[in-house]
Amino acid sequence: MNLDEAQRQQVAKWIEEGLKLSEIQSKLASEFGVRMTYMEVRFLIDDLKLKPKDKEPPPAPVLPKAAGAGAETAVTGKQPTPLPDDEADFADEPLPGSANVSVSVDQVTRPGALVSGKVSFSDGQSADWYLDQTGRLGVVAKQQGYKPSQADIMAFQTELQNQLARMGY
Repeated sequence: MNLDEAQRQQVAKWIEEGLKLSEIQSKLASEFGVRMTYMEVRFLIDDLKLKPKDKEPPPAPVLPKAAGAGAETAVTGKQPTPLPDDEADFADEPLPGSANVSVSVDQVTRPGALVSGKVSFSDGQSADWYLDQTGRLGVVAKQQGYKPSQADIMAFQTELQNQLARMGY
């Protein structure tokens, strides 16, 4: 389908406004009476040498500094950025509830899992954990009905991520 110059300029304006291709497809139909498939709209945008704008992703949250600052130097070759003086006092303090959470990885993986292991929470309770083929994390507590604290869950996830990174996962 051929568009006249005014219609092409309008399509370029829509791209500049950040509209998605499906929205442009709808506007072409409603404002110009031009019915196009999604693929035809993609070809049109390509023919006009336009690039759809990606929306700005939200800024990544700043996470507290993990234990083992030397790991950053070993992996990336970069020195860690020093903290401002007002934050330096808290850099070596563990997160609440994270001091006594320990994670181990099994030598022999649980059947049906990619990787498995054990976790001990700060209140002394323990559980088995596993990561299945679809990437789902499962935790099976030794004591039925046990629910760890939110701080323990966060510490467990962080420590599990660290352990798996060391193993190359």
